Amino acid sequence: MEAPLQQLHSKVWEEQGIALWVKREDLLHPTISGNKWRKLKYNLQEAKRLQHDTLLTFGGAYSNHIMAVAAAGQEFGFKTIGIIRGEEHLPLNPTLSFATAAGMELHYISREAYRQKTDAVYLEQLAGQFGHPYIIPEGGTNALAVKGCTEIVSDISVEFDYICCASGTGGTLAGIIAGLAGRRQVLGFPALKGGDFLKEEIEQLINRYSGQHYDNWQLITDYHFGGYAKVKPELLDFMRSFQQEHSLPLEPVYTGKMFYGLVDLIQKGYFPEGSRIVAVHTGGLQGNAGFKERLGLEV
Repeated sequence: MEAPLQQLHSKVWEEQGIALWVKREDLLHPTISGNKWRKLKYNLQEAKRLQHDTLLTFGGAYSNHIMAVAAAGQEFGFKTIGIIRGEEHLPLNPTLSFATAAGMELHYISREAYRQKTDAVYLEQLAGQFGHPYIIPEGGTNALAVKGCTEIVSDISVEFDYICCASGTGGTLAGIIAGLAGRRQVLGFPALKGGDFLKEEIEQLINRYSGQHYDNWQLITDYHFGGYAKVKPELLDFMRSFQQEHSLPLEPVYTGKMFYGLVDLIQKGYFPEGSRIVAVHTGGLQGNAGFKERLGLEV
């Protein structure tokens, strides 16, 4: 399964001799799209190998990951359990409605309890409570997810100098960095405010997967627009015009912010003339329905 490359044309970058392609990971699968497919691929294989019949994972009420795990369970024959941060709100939003329709069993916990999601004792309690399911971390990020995300690189069929990717938990970016093994330059665009904390986590993920350390990457932390899932009018205006010009669907949590940042860097002369850039579209378009419901935003 491969994601196509789409070349984008605009005077903004072509006047500088820059070529820009988008790696359309959002087209990998209709419901397990983008980096979620990459992150789950080897986790699903491991769950099968270990003869688990149930997947358990964590997420917020609008989590792309929750939706993807529910879809994967339905498609590949697993029962699924979602540990959801916060209280239940009815009617269910589009994300959780999809998850329950796909057979996921939802359990709501307080935000305080949710902070224990990586604690070994708490995870052991959950395992006992739910019959020892295969536990996938929040966002799907672990060493097997990194392995899956290395394959983003091997699917790219053009020569390039830079690869850009939005980042949440850091697993996709870690996979891209590990897959390049020190070649070319990698720019990560954190969707969270204070994204510098991700640097250490990404380094740990890479080391856990390959035992290597690489210096050919950096985080661009200026385009979070106030924090995770926060938006501002200038971001939405940019997304609308960019989508109209390039027929490329975006969402405001990850890809909208990354493309805003990428275009801004190009306009500021960040990239040398003649650079060849690949931007990874990590999917997550289902989240647009939630933004429309919560905030009345047409994105």
